[in-house]
Amino acid sequence: MEWFVRLRRRWSERGAVPLDIASPDLVVVVEAFDIAEADSAALARSPRWRPEEPAVLRHHLHLPADQVERARELLAPDGWVLREGEPAHALRVQVLDALHCAQERSRMVGLAQRLGGDWIGWDALQARKDQREDAG
Repeated sequence: MEWFVRLRRRWSERGAVPLDIASPDLVVVVEAFDIAEADSAALARSPRWRPEEPAVLRHHLHLPADQVERARELLAPDGWVLREGEPAHALRVQVLDALHCAQERSRMVGLAQRLGGDWIGWDALQARKDQREDAG
């Protein structure tokens, strides 16, 4: 959780407004649904991803209905928000890089398996470029 506090502080110092995971201005900039593809490769093949800007990392999970609350409890301390649905979505704002994407993928795969579910893949969303320029 400390990394999240540092990230928010850095955004505040720059005068940047942190992303809101519910913002209607978010668009998918990276998709990674092939388990055989490295997260670094997914990031590298995405021309729309802006590595210097925060993104909403969104993991897609199949979870048994009776395990959704448990998943929410396990994810919340690290700043994750779990949205129910089929699939369920675990979302968090962060700056993306290959190492952290791989770490979070591993974590989500393990979480889903422990709860009797399955990890489907992840994608990342950022503010539309034209929207970001209008705000700045």
